[in-house]
Amino acid sequence: MISFGPLRLRSNLFLSPLAGYTNLPFRIVAREIGGLDLATTDLVNARSLIEKNRKALKLIETDHRDRPLAVQLFGAVPEEMRDAALWLEAQGVSSIDINMGCPVKKVCRVGGGSAMMTELDKTSHLVRTMVDALKIPVTAKMRLGWDDENLTAPDLVRALEDAGIAAVFIHGRTREQGFTGTVNLAGIRSVVQAARRIPVIGNGDVTTPVAAKMMADETGCAGVSIGRGAFYDPWIFTRTQRYLATGALPPEPAFADRIRVMGRHLDLMVEVFGEDLGCVMFRKVAPWYAKRFGPVSGFNKKVVLMSSRAEFHEILADYLPWRAQFCDDQGELLPRFAPPPLVASFMREEEPASATRTAIPVPKGPVEVW
Repeated sequence: MISFGPLRLRSNLFLSPLAGYTNLPFRIVAREIGGLDLATTDLVNARSLIEKNRKALKLIETDHRDRPLAVQLFGAVPEEMRDAALWLEAQGVSSIDINMGCPVKKVCRVGGGSAMMTELDKTSHLVRTMVDALKIPVTAKMRLGWDDENLTAPDLVRALEDAGIAAVFIHGRTREQGFTGTVNLAGIRSVVQAARRIPVIGNGDVTTPVAAKMMADETGCAGVSIGRGAFYDPWIFTRTQRYLATGALPPEPAFADRIRVMGRHLDLMVEVFGEDLGCVMFRKVAPWYAKRFGPVSGFNKKVVLMSSRAEFHEILADYLPWRAQFCDDQGELLPRFAPPPLVASFMREEEPASATRTAIPVPKGPVEVW
């Protein structure tokens, strides 16, 4: 359906990297549900990979269930980025994604992330150094620019094409915006129009199949990359595929399916990270699933303190009978208790204050431990 250079993919829907969340367990969950082909790891420091830093290696952990896979690198030294990418290619990675979009200061201050959008010649040289050394495709994740006065993405995409980049993922906000404000579809469209040969993938605040279709229709992008929306709804990839193919919007997953997949996610967290760490990490994951459960405060208060798989199932066993009072005979929420529909910022007349925030929560500490 879509190609990044020699890499042919069955789906033009992608899982966006979200530091601390899109690790191996979640990637497997999304793949098992369907609709997703290429997924990308959390961003990882190229120098840390070269040094075989234990925590950096854990960030790119994968297995046979997690294919095809891209690793997202950040760094500003061409030789380090090249050498890290060559090592990843030898490990069987399908493609390398260069992070040019992260707005976090600790990434930008070393010349990575969004800072790469401010120096086109330097960034083009880094990309060319990597492309010339690799057989697998190199892609880039960027924002519209540093701020509204410096919307450099159209110029950068042309420079990156000349340097051999295979595809570009464009988040429709500037670095200055962080994760606030409205995703600019016209800005994404300008990048699509600037590209001459490569596919441009739209990204930013896609939380429903309807939002994915609107982004594709309004921008002409070749595909859509979804991050936060996949945590609200891990079925979003297969639901979007069906919606784009048929024009009929599939229903949201049943509550029983949400519970089943949430339990599967926990099992994978324990498998990959061990029970102690896996359960601690799952404390921040379970509330994402619960956002679509309806009345849930008691569940959330307990689940963010869980320390074992057995404790999780005890919490769930207490919650399910309590939730029944808000449901019909089929176990689905009565309309007055149902959570409001998810609406992308670019589909709202005015973004509510509750939808604006400076950043998606990420783990504390240096990027190497994310």
